[in-house]
Amino acid sequence: MKNKTLPIFLAFLAMGFGDVVGPMVGLAKDTFALSNFSAQLLTFSGFIMFGVLSIPMGVFQDKKGKKFVLQLGLGVAFIGLLVPILNGMYGPAVDLSAGSQSKFYTLLFAILLLGAGATILQVAGNPIMRDVSREGQYSANLSMGQSIKAVGSSLGFLLPPLVGVAFGMDWTMLFPIYAVLILITLIWVRLTPITEKREANAATASMGSCVKLLSNGYVLMMVLSIFLYVGAEVSMSSQVPILLKETFNLDQFGLWVSWALFFLPIFVGRLAGAFLLRKLPAVRFLLFTVGLSLVGILMLLLGSQMLAFAGIVLVGLGFANIFPLIFSITIDRMPQRSNELSGLMVMAIVGGAFLPPLTGFVADATSTLLGFLVPLGAILYIGIASLMQLKKA
Repeated sequence: MKNKTLPIFLAFLAMGFGDVVGPMVGLAKDTFALSNFSAQLLTFSGFIMFGVLSIPMGVFQDKKGKKFVLQLGLGVAFIGLLVPILNGMYGPAVDLSAGSQSKFYTLLFAILLLGAGATILQVAGNPIMRDVSREGQYSANLSMGQSIKAVGSSLGFLLPPLVGVAFGMDWTMLFPIYAVLILITLIWVRLTPITEKREANAATASMGSCVKLLSNGYVLMMVLSIFLYVGAEVSMSSQVPILLKETFNLDQFGLWVSWALFFLPIFVGRLAGAFLLRKLPAVRFLLFTVGLSLVGILMLLLGSQMLAFAGIVLVGLGFANIFPLIFSITIDRMPQRSNELSGLMVMAIVGGAFLPPLTGFVADATSTLLGFLVPLGAILYIGIASLMQLKKA
């Protein structure tokens, strides 16, 4: 059983590569001299496919199986990474004087395909973890998987300064590095035998059955919570580096500082959650993490540098387990509809396409700091949903 979880955990690492759009917003903003709103089009490109592909993939997965769909997602992401590589966008610094606009469009298309691959991986990866988990360990293993995903997300913050300082290369070196890791994952998953569980009373999934599930008030609330959470997380990961640079004048190694303040706490929080959830009720833990997130964003908005840094750390710790908790609580309540629920909740990741541009718009209209009011509002809703869950528990 443990051996079968390893390639799935590696697939979660690959899922994290889709989050490269967060730190890439600041990098592209500088490289192509973009506004906050224009730079956030990268997040739109990276996350819009969650809204387009998730439900069809949930239905397709019901027919073809989770392992097949997992391999498909890895393949699509790999093709997306080949696009900038084949266009020479890796290694040396991007030449702004030679077709910078076309290079930006190439980047948008590559991120679109990478986002499509990440979408398919999320549809298959989250429920297939249940197939390789021991009884009662699904929430814990999903949190562990999400902590490994955070490692993949962290590479977008850690590698660009490293390849720049150590090797004199551009941040686009991320593309070949990601491509090699995804290819290794694809081969390992293909060679791993996995027995997929199917509930005896499970109905065949269809587009209609997925959409009909949204008429269930509980499902709608949880899907909307995922939508708002992902939008809030991507808003934070993309705006924190900009905040550090433009408000607190942290330019050099700003990505590393952003990672240390935000993604390192996410990684630590998810790792801790993987163990705490073996002992604590999932619903109560969800309420605690949401509360921690709210306190952190409020501290950030106070404007003091020290309070802002402490607030970002608290937000990272709070955000760490919100996604796996909402996902696993919903699946465990309705396991016979796991494929449809997986499609709906992964579709809700499209929140990462819509809330960050809204955050950028608010930041352009007011200030970078006030842009964080958007993720604050999103987390407030999830807090209300958590309280409703606690009353039903």
